[in-house]
Amino acid sequence: MNQRLAQTEGLTDVQQEILAAVREFVDKQIIPNAAELDRKDEYPTQIVEGLKSLGIFGLTIPEEFGGLGESLLTYTLVVEELSRGWMSISGIVNTHFIIAYMVMQHGTDEQKRRYLPRLATGELRGAFSMSEPALGSDVAAISTKATRISDDEYSITGAKMWLTNGGSSSLVAVLVKTDEGQDKPHRNLTTFLIEKTPGFGEVKPGITIPGKIDKMGYKGVDTTELLFDDHRLPASDILGGVPGKGFYHMMDGVEVGRVNVAARGVGVSVRAFELAVDYAQQRTAFGKPIAQHQAVLFRLAEMGTKIEAAHGLVVAAARKKDSGQRNDMESGMAKYLAAEYCKEVVEDAMRIHGGYGYAKEYEIERIYRDAPMLLIGEGTADIQRMIVGQRLLERYAR
Repeated sequence: MNQRLAQTEGLTDVQQEILAAVREFVDKQIIPNAAELDRKDEYPTQIVEGLKSLGIFGLTIPEEFGGLGESLLTYTLVVEELSRGWMSISGIVNTHFIIAYMVMQHGTDEQKRRYLPRLATGELRGAFSMSEPALGSDVAAISTKATRISDDEYSITGAKMWLTNGGSSSLVAVLVKTDEGQDKPHRNLTTFLIEKTPGFGEVKPGITIPGKIDKMGYKGVDTTELLFDDHRLPASDILGGVPGKGFYHMMDGVEVGRVNVAARGVGVSVRAFELAVDYAQQRTAFGKPIAQHQAVLFRLAEMGTKIEAAHGLVVAAARKKDSGQRNDMESGMAKYLAAEYCKEVVEDAMRIHGGYGYAKEYEIERIYRDAPMLLIGEGTADIQRMIVGQRLLERYAR
């Protein structure tokens, strides 16, 4: 199926080989097992081990630290393939990838040496934490606080929310408030890198991961709270070694995270389309396959067009970040469009399946529960529109 949707021009031989290997892994290891893992809400341990052996956890980490040294574009296309199999798998690698990116871009030399080789093999797996129970998008209002108790030690107390991989991760980047005496709230925020034991309960003195939050979809990957009660840690755990830069660090990480979530939208849409176009050619009504009825044919045409449009924005946003340029507008556009179109494509695929689309034995039912997460994760649609609108006003200022 070389003419399938969401193809990308100008890829190197290495990129094509990586994508072919991932696609084969998705077809053989992820799609056949996703339904049962989803039903049990079970962490996909075997699949994660397979991803380790493929080198996916070190995909973008430089070769000097044991990674493959690939671009954000390569990673983005890998995410499309993984999400085509099961969106939860892309969630497991996304926060890991954001942490690796933040350490690469902003970490001290010592932090790079300490963390990147273990992140590359998947021995360490990452999570990152901005949200809190009382706030989502208003990052500057963070109240979890790190108090300096000596020149080289801090104490953190507070509660964080919506940690993807909160239980299964072993390295967490946490954005907290530190009193840097700045007049703007976001300049008083600091990112700490905290290594912990995977699991639930008290995972380190003063750190508790309660349990998994039970979600409508996006099963298998654990989503948790993170509670701090006088957790002591050295100043050397501050990302980059300097307090007060956490907001900038996190926003940089979120830009690449948004490209990831946009890529998920494309991958999930592609799978929904594959299921719908296959079903529409098998299912007959009024003496012919339903794909030959104009109502269904037009639906398929719209679905395919939306997938191509979203994929184009995702690739452009990834390539812009790879070129070293700021891409907050482009990643916002890609995330907004891909998530909205994914919701519509998946719903159309469910409609094409008719009553069977509502039955748990059909794959589209799981996809229909997974898709709404994309409307929320890495910034809601409304936040994306605010970012995009502000950037457009800057560019077209009178």
